[in-house]
Amino acid sequence: MKLYFSPGACSLSPHIVLQEAGLDFTLERVDIRARQTAAGVDFLAINSKGYVPALELKDGTMLTEGPAIVQFIADLAPDRQLVPAHGTLERYQVIEWLNFIATEVHKSFGPLFRPTATEDMKEAARINLNDRLGWIAERLAGRDYVMGSQFTVADAYLFTTLGWAAFVQFDLSPWPALVAYRQRVGSRPAVQQALRAEGLIK
Repeated sequence: MKLYFSPGACSLSPHIVLQEAGLDFTLERVDIRARQTAAGVDFLAINSKGYVPALELKDGTMLTEGPAIVQFIADLAPDRQLVPAHGTLERYQVIEWLNFIATEVHKSFGPLFRPTATEDMKEAARINLNDRLGWIAERLAGRDYVMGSQFTVADAYLFTTLGWAAFVQFDLSPWPALVAYRQRVGSRPAVQQALRAEGLIK
């Protein structure tokens, strides 16, 4: 398998899950602005959506969208328990978390990165993030991970999005539970591996 990624982007989430799953894979960096891979290939020919992540399977099939990719990877390594078993309520709770992170956290960061966003748009995004992150911090009280004591694919995604706060000067310190969570997840060996591979830490 090959993961197309951009350092620190939402593709970090499936990168972490691939490391946690212990699967064989390769990485290819993508310049999102130029829409070109490190090998000089037009990325739009690989993923016509034009953004990462994209996971190329052994048969050449391309899977896109982070929440779908991480569930697929987790199911390839059921022994790692990165997602609960099919048919269980816990499985759907993880899917619930993935959807919440995608639509309420990930998307709320968007205007803070966008050069064309007005200050009003950015302020609306900050208000939304304050609300959503406050809700998450309450749920993390007394828990190691979003589902309790077990690390899941939802944690890989939440960790990734929380990491963007530093790049857009969004202060997480009002929520000590989030700061501690970031440190806890960030200390996992597989997460460290992914961060090093993307040049995000030494």
